[in-house]
Amino acid sequence: MVDDLEGISVFLAVAEARNFRLAGERLGVTRSAVSQALQRLEDRVGVALVQRTTRSVSLTEAGEVFFDAVRPSVRQVKDAMQTVREMQARPSGLLRITVSSIAENFLSGTLLAGFMETCPDIKLDITITDDEFDIVEAGFDAGVRLGEVIEQDMIAISVSEQQRQCAAASRSYLERRGHPRHPRELQDHACIGWRPRPDTAPYRWEFTENDRDFDVSVDPTVTTNDMGMMIRMACAGAGITFGMVETFQPYIERGELVPLLEDFCPPFPGFYLYYPRRQRQPLKLRALVDYVRRFDGR
Repeated sequence: MVDDLEGISVFLAVAEARNFRLAGERLGVTRSAVSQALQRLEDRVGVALVQRTTRSVSLTEAGEVFFDAVRPSVRQVKDAMQTVREMQARPSGLLRITVSSIAENFLSGTLLAGFMETCPDIKLDITITDDEFDIVEAGFDAGVRLGEVIEQDMIAISVSEQQRQCAAASRSYLERRGHPRHPRELQDHACIGWRPRPDTAPYRWEFTENDRDFDVSVDPTVTTNDMGMMIRMACAGAGITFGMVETFQPYIERGELVPLLEDFCPPFPGFYLYYPRRQRQPLKLRALVDYVRRFDGR
């Protein structure tokens, strides 16, 4: 029975990662141990669950059926075991969070530093990424994103004030090229754009006029996936960039950047801590949620 449960856990890790090495890293064992445990499980059920090649790992038809059947049950067992352990325990363990790179208030460190002081037995593993994905599938406990991109079946708690975007450029650039008075004039300017990955198109800059939303497809002279690079290039006079006012604020206050087209950039709901709905949340996650609700920005 114990071997069956261990084998199923290994199978689930392989099925989710589609890679023996990554599954081993998640479980804290070697690739060889993963392969052996999976082989023993297949021997016991009498059918191949995983199709292995030199380049890829995929599930067989039987593996797909088995995966869909056992995954919810294993998750319920793990949740139940965690609940029992936590009944007389302090919040502890590894808390994995994925955070948008532009969630400035959350990433400033003040909230998280206070949380770590309150819950010293919790360790944080924070991944900064702007990719959109299923946090449960990827093994995260929670995420921080703009409210507009969070799935409806998630629980979400605000961790910032309303946000605004704006264009911004250095004074030296504006002296050379002039100030755009309308977003459509951006097409006549050198622009510094953002895209999340090399295989995606640059982000279309979004504006509002007379309560109607529209976007401008600029043709960036510089495109990057790093906001810090965008800001450095803009400060150096390379062109106009676009992003969160909160991100640009320190540079605006120092006179390194000048905000542009603000009349076309109304506020919108900000960032939220979000996590999946479960009957019983892990104590470590409940501790973070409770702290966020109490946090006053001090």
